[in-house]
Amino acid sequence: DPSNSQGDLEDFMQVPTFGTYCWLETKSFHQDPSIVMDRIFSIGGQKGWYFMTWIWKLRGFLDKLFGGVGSGRGRRNEKKVLPGDALDFWRVLIADRQKMRLLLYAEMKLPGEGWLEFRIEKQKTGWVLYQKATFRPHGIWGRIYWLSMFPFHCVLFKGMIKKLTEGEKS
Repeated sequence: DPSNSQGDLEDFMQVPTFGTYCWLETKSFHQDPSIVMDRIFSIGGQKGWYFMTWIWKLRGFLDKLFGGVGSGRGRRNEKKVLPGDALDFWRVLIADRQKMRLLLYAEMKLPGEGWLEFRIEKQKTGWVLYQKATFRPHGIWGRIYWLSMFPFHCVLFKGMIKKLTEGEKS
């Protein structure tokens, strides 16, 4: 069964941990997790990134300026993402609603490699959303890049996870 083989393959696909920098945000929530997954699976494109979309657009503009793909690719479908899809300047590696996981790989110009992962897990008192940015720097410029982005990540990822779990009204 081809659908099972894709699921089995996803179990082995992991973001690197050696030689990487990570930014992890977690947020507990009590609403239906499918509502939060709907928000996650509709991220990017015309919908935007739920928080500070202007900074994502600026990043896409700068990427295009320096010869990257930019964010103009948008999405193939506003509600559905599949492995292999382009999503702004990301590539979808894993899109699994049943396992409540979305894993993106950065195709923007970077002095390294980047991943952005969203995962929901059941807890004793509700649910928790894990939002993890991972960056594997290439040389000193990669390290300088990551450290220079740190203040933006502090604000951006905290706001983004809040909007994803609480909705547009927050």
